[in-house]
Amino acid sequence: MGMRHKTVTRAFSVLKGTGLGRMLAPFTQGCGAVFMMHHVRSARSDAFQPNRHLEITPEFLKLAVERIRANGYEIISMDEAVDLLKSGYGHRRYAVLTFDDGYRDNLSVAYPILKELEAPFTVFVTTGLIDRTSELWWLALEMIIADNDEVVFTAAGNSAGIPCRTLAEKNACFEKIVDHLTLEVGEGDQRKIIRALAERYGVDLKALADGQMMTWDETRQLAGDPLVTIGAHTHDHFAMARLNADAACEDVTRGLERLEKELGRRPKHFAYPYGKSHAVTPRDADILREIGFASSVTTLPGVLQSVNARDPMMLPRVSLNGRFQDPAVVDQYLTGAPFALYRVARWAANGFGVRSGFSRLFPSTR
Repeated sequence: MGMRHKTVTRAFSVLKGTGLGRMLAPFTQGCGAVFMMHHVRSARSDAFQPNRHLEITPEFLKLAVERIRANGYEIISMDEAVDLLKSGYGHRRYAVLTFDDGYRDNLSVAYPILKELEAPFTVFVTTGLIDRTSELWWLALEMIIADNDEVVFTAAGNSAGIPCRTLAEKNACFEKIVDHLTLEVGEGDQRKIIRALAERYGVDLKALADGQMMTWDETRQLAGDPLVTIGAHTHDHFAMARLNADAACEDVTRGLERLEKELGRRPKHFAYPYGKSHAVTPRDADILREIGFASSVTTLPGVLQSVNARDPMMLPRVSLNGRFQDPAVVDQYLTGAPFALYRVARWAANGFGVRSGFSRLFPSTR
């Protein structure tokens, strides 16, 4: 267990052991919560799992649903949640279950569990991944680093590469390249780089998508159940804020049109790819509003508060983090206290030293 993991585990122990979360709940828990997930599958034994936060087990999914309901929350659809948010608090607390991207295990693993539990859920689909024209670059990068002792990261290919022999080096290599791809180069160059790396190290990007993502027939199968809502998640999974307005609008519209053509209905709800502050801005919310979406969700951490009714185009979510698969964590999330304390800590410290602690709870999503 790394230092950051220990810090977060300790923080949750303090919240639970002192009862602080429960004491703060009347002031911090809000009216509801939108939960965010990606993969649901059996735990892997690999030591190097930089995308582990995106994976929860089937057992934890079932436990999470049970804990949400045990805390007095009704699990409802995205449509109903937006209606309730706009109508005010009332006496009813509610939760929404959401999955991003459109992974096949959402159908093969998550769906049977949630069907049995009669728990509605939303899948935000990236149409380029279903079409096999876009790239699961974060998974490709994990494969490349896992299988090599060095990654050459220059166009010429003749410079010394980034060492990745040990587990520590592999994690450092992954973080360094991800930072470069998501913060230092544009979205188009990001994909050019990952395609070049995949070719150099023998990763078949289409085969990777074939193995991980639903097909259109599978997406239609999921969409055919009234328990399921299909939402939009762009076509190419670009960070909207890193595109100009026309390109951002085009990526959203293209994804929306592909979903409408293949499924016969136009999605009303949207999830921003990545969804963090560097990936989404008020400009992007305006684009979605003009297109006609009823809501959009970010990956900014938090529960639903009355203030969110003013702008349902920037809704926070609660990430079910694969590194912290503990029902007690779900209990603490629902108090809203971890998010309130995180915001206070960021404000007090002006961001210095905080990312190594509480921010580990809310990692960047892919």
